[in-house]
Amino acid sequence: MLPATFVKGFHDEESCRKMKYNELGNTGLKVSLLGFGGASHGDLFGVTNDKEAADTLRHAIRSGVNYLDTAPYYGATKGETSFGKALKGIPRESYYIASKVARYNFEDGSVRFDFSAEATLASVDATLQRLGLDYVDIIQVHDVDFDPTLDIVINETLPALQKVKDAGKARFIGITGYPLSKIKEVLERSTVHIDTVLNYSRNVLFDTTLNDYMPYLKSKGVGVIDAAGMSMGILTNQGPQKWHPADKQIKDACANAAAYCREKGVNIAALAAHFNLSQEGPATHLISCANVAVVDMNLKTAQEGITEKEKVVMKEIIDRFFKPLKVTHWEYVENNEYWNKIKNLKK
Repeated sequence: MLPATFVKGFHDEESCRKMKYNELGNTGLKVSLLGFGGASHGDLFGVTNDKEAADTLRHAIRSGVNYLDTAPYYGATKGETSFGKALKGIPRESYYIASKVARYNFEDGSVRFDFSAEATLASVDATLQRLGLDYVDIIQVHDVDFDPTLDIVINETLPALQKVKDAGKARFIGITGYPLSKIKEVLERSTVHIDTVLNYSRNVLFDTTLNDYMPYLKSKGVGVIDAAGMSMGILTNQGPQKWHPADKQIKDACANAAAYCREKGVNIAALAAHFNLSQEGPATHLISCANVAVVDMNLKTAQEGITEKEKVVMKEIIDRFFKPLKVTHWEYVENNEYWNKIKNLKK
């Protein structure tokens, strides 16, 4: 069945009919199983140019992907600016788009978190200007776990986003984060209604922690958005960027698994995408796509699955390389590094 976002004359109807669409919690939005993550447009996984970025996003939307996600953090706002350029001429009713507040990247490579109400309101206005839109469908607090006590998130950021919603600049409010325990704590403490949660790299070949939290999240009625099915590039032939927070044992396991896949004539990225998309619970799975070829690979995986040979190899790498891992996450690694830098700056 075609979704409400289908626009005759713009979409590839055959591709849209092949796509699965799911209810996003209680929002009333039916979102594509495969969502489009904006990190690549912000050059987090390599440099992209405007034309390639625009062609990639347009192709994804025309093919039935109707959920887009970006953030001012991606590439010192380049991700949002790139999206804004790409969305010109694309029917607004053909997609849902989410962005974020609180985590910011600068031209010199530095990262800063600002959960204050003042910064939050200013950030939303800047985001809308970069995107060239009057509103976003979902506005999210980016990585709530970087507020150590969560007090500012609860008392300033979320109430500010309620004002954003009341002003018609966003339809729904969401939160994102890596440690699921922190997401749960915000849901328990918030007096502002939260519609969606985004979690990343916890629904992948070597870590399925998100499954443990799905019953709780469903009981809260929130829509679950799953991101980084390739675990921010670590489950690809190219391997992770230098900034990837995983420790050596995880990186080595992923590199060895990728090499094993190549020996078998299989692309580990396709296996990672299939595994991620096959996990029940999340309404949409965000995968960042740098070019049309990557979009097509992920569309094929979402619509057709993988071959029997690929299924065998996927089981082999899970059993051989990932099950032996003693630690499958990097909770608070980035957080501790960030706060240590802040302490040193204060000194």
